[in-house]
Amino acid sequence: MSCVLVTGAQGFIGQQLVQRLLTAGLSGQPLRKLVLVDLAFDGAAAGACVQHIAGSVAERGVLQRAIDTRPDCIFHLASVPGGAAERDPALGRSVNLDATLNLLDACRSLAQPPRFVYASSVAVYGDRFSGVASEDLAPAPAISYGAHKLACEILLADASRRGWVDGCSVRLPGIVARRDENAGLASAFMSQLFWSLAEGRAVTLPVSPTGSCWWMSARTCVDNLLHMARMDSGLWNAQRSYQMPVLHLTMGEVIDALAQRFGPGVRDLVSYAPDPFIDRVFARLPPLRTPNAQQLGLRHDGDAPTLVCNALGLGQAR
Repeated sequence: MSCVLVTGAQGFIGQQLVQRLLTAGLSGQPLRKLVLVDLAFDGAAAGACVQHIAGSVAERGVLQRAIDTRPDCIFHLASVPGGAAERDPALGRSVNLDATLNLLDACRSLAQPPRFVYASSVAVYGDRFSGVASEDLAPAPAISYGAHKLACEILLADASRRGWVDGCSVRLPGIVARRDENAGLASAFMSQLFWSLAEGRAVTLPVSPTGSCWWMSARTCVDNLLHMARMDSGLWNAQRSYQMPVLHLTMGEVIDALAQRFGPGVRDLVSYAPDPFIDRVFARLPPLRTPNAQQLGLRHDGDAPTLVCNALGLGQAR
């Protein structure tokens, strides 16, 4: 049985990953221990195998307590979102860059290198695209969040080369649909669209009606994270980094799928007030080809109706 460590365990993706681990274990095996790290644990998952460590991953003592549990597998999800990191560069660096490096360094004390699955981001690509994008696109971060994610990808690959961890990075697109109104998350409008229309509430989107984004449900994101945790690392590329496959959908296509589920009247609930920065960074994205990631077994949600069902925890698409 394994000991699994999850940082950012109370976040949107972290909570769903934790529930899946508690329900199904890892690779079909029950867990010996599940160590959760986050700032606080109100309403957190509980169980005989669960250990909570409250505090910031930017604190070395918090990371050392986590490493002292001798994890076999680490899901490193903790981060300061891009918008918040732009407003507070020191906080962004301490969590998004320094804490990741400190965690990798702490893994050197483990008898066996743990599997280390790192949640990177499409922010590594920046905001300059032409035509169809590819998973081989050269990174060019446009914000500090993306720069820190890219730096950690490179240093994770180097730590794996040194034998400190057996790690990989997976670049996450816009993950939907979170309930919380996270002011630091510039892409929060993507989730707000889902819950607003599902609940019959008006929503104003900070992008243009023709905006196109990269989409994935949290359910499918967790599927992909777990897939990378259990697969043979000998199959990975030299960079140990993969772009998660995405659905490339316009705002209109997502709204049509929501209207198919909740009725045509929901279209009237949507208005637009484009923010130049958000529209440029998040809603001017081209199709993204990911044949290598898909050959490895990573997946997207399939189509817009299935995305709606997966994102909102509904049954099969109609």
